[in-house]
Amino acid sequence: MSQGFTLWFTGLSGAGKTTLTNELLPQLKERGVKIEVLDGDEVRTNLSKGLGFSKEDRDTNIRRIGYVARLLSRNGVGVIVAAISPYREVRDEVRKDVEAHGAAFVEVYVQASLDTLVSRDVKGLYKKAIAGEIANFTGVSDPYEAPENPEILVSSDTETVQESAAKIIDHLEENGLIEPAYHLAQNVEAKFAQFGDLQ
Repeated sequence: MSQGFTLWFTGLSGAGKTTLTNELLPQLKERGVKIEVLDGDEVRTNLSKGLGFSKEDRDTNIRRIGYVARLLSRNGVGVIVAAISPYREVRDEVRKDVEAHGAAFVEVYVQASLDTLVSRDVKGLYKKAIAGEIANFTGVSDPYEAPENPEILVSSDTETVQESAAKIIDHLEENGLIEPAYHLAQNVEAKFAQFGDLQ
């Protein structure tokens, strides 16, 4: 892989962004992809410590994540970003910045119904937000602007994580961002053939 890419997972809390990241990570590593993960919760703890949840602070958080993603991807690294990133305008801003530096930007909308999100929420945060007990909760008391034309749409309440991951792998292959599996198999066969010639 010569061209780096940023695989940007956006979706509401509990939609399955981190689960999908964990499914994809070993698959991409097996293909020899240099891959890094920028998880929204971890970034909040480290890179964006001290930021609140106003629109301005949320946008600043996403710009910081985008900046790191751009630095990595322009140097041939594959980057998975798993962040709610609720506002369309700043996501588009990050896309332009990444693409302007010669890397690909792939937006993945991880979609799930509110009923599904509530049922998955072991902490009961959605129920509290719906009851008005939590302010500025994205998707309930704060807006979430879904992508209008994401490269990939996955539905975590109707697809298995394996099906969703396969969609993403297929897209990366079709766009030349990772090598197709059959190319990898050919490379392995060629190496074995070389060893055979040495015997």
